[in-house]
Amino acid sequence: MADADTAGTVDTDTARTDRLERHATGGARNSLWSWPDAKSPLAVVRNYVVIVLARICPSLRLKNWLLRRIGVTVGAGVSWGLESTPDVFWPERIAVGDDAIIGYDATLLCHEFLQDEYRLGDVAVEEGAMIGAGAVVLPGVTIGEGARVAANSLVADDVPPRTTVAGVPAEVVSRANEGSGAGGE
Repeated sequence: MADADTAGTVDTDTARTDRLERHATGGARNSLWSWPDAKSPLAVVRNYVVIVLARICPSLRLKNWLLRRIGVTVGAGVSWGLESTPDVFWPERIAVGDDAIIGYDATLLCHEFLQDEYRLGDVAVEEGAMIGAGAVVLPGVTIGEGARVAANSLVADDVPPRTTVAGVPAEVVSRANEGSGAGGE
């Protein structure tokens, strides 16, 4: 796939994984057993309580205010659907641009715990982007300006601006015409 660079995003299979920070873990068990060494348990409990409140809160203003308290960068006019979930361990690694929509039960992950390591990566949802209900965005992914992610998609690679992706894993299904704006196809 070609470069789609207007805001520092690229659309290649290796770009996301190349941006991830890798942290080796020791011991006989998988890396999830090392989470208390990776992040303060008190911080995780605080984040969890705030996220649970934000998930069920019908007020978008209050939801945005709550998420900002735990470090999520939330632009003006951002809409979080009910039950949407930012990363509970590293919410401070999420940036959501103005007027973006995070759909019902969508999940933005900034970490992945594997067998012998855990990985961290920033998630950026740029201005006017939309993430459909039930979608999962993996660490290190950028959803470009005006891009759209279909419901129940797994986003493992960057989504170029003004592009629609769908599926597991998410693949490009359409691109907006140049000059038609974020909403046109």
